[in-house]
Amino acid sequence: MNSWQAAWHQTTTPVVVRRRRDSLRIRLPYDPANRKFLRNGRRSEPRWVRDKGWWEIPRAWFNDFIDRALEHYGRVYVIQPYTQEKCAPACLNAQGHICECSCMGANHGMGNDGTWFEVSETFAFRWSDTDLACRLLVRRAI
Repeated sequence: MNSWQAAWHQTTTPVVVRRRRDSLRIRLPYDPANRKFLRNGRRSEPRWVRDKGWWEIPRAWFNDFIDRALEHYGRVYVIQPYTQEKCAPACLNAQGHICECSCMGANHGMGNDGTWFEVSETFAFRWSDTDLACRLLVRRAI
């Protein structure tokens, strides 16, 4: 199971899926007030997709949802598409465990399998079919 699939199927932390053009898909821990939480006083209503087990809200509500989910739950998973990965040859060819690259260790020491275009010794990228990335956002301690 991919990390985004594991995040989507867990039930304790809110999850939002941001797709390219469509509405957002949301999964929240069960609470009878979820509709009210999602609506947040707006005129439009969130839509419950019963047979799928998720809520749909407009894309324009994304930032507000993230802010409020962090405030209310302390954390939220964001699943979104990406088509370009960025890394560095120093990371791809690394030996050892320290990684300070933007890939956050995902490609650390994996080597260049021929899919990476090395622009310089500090920058490499590759294009792929649309994949999904998952990240966990956590509320900052004040």
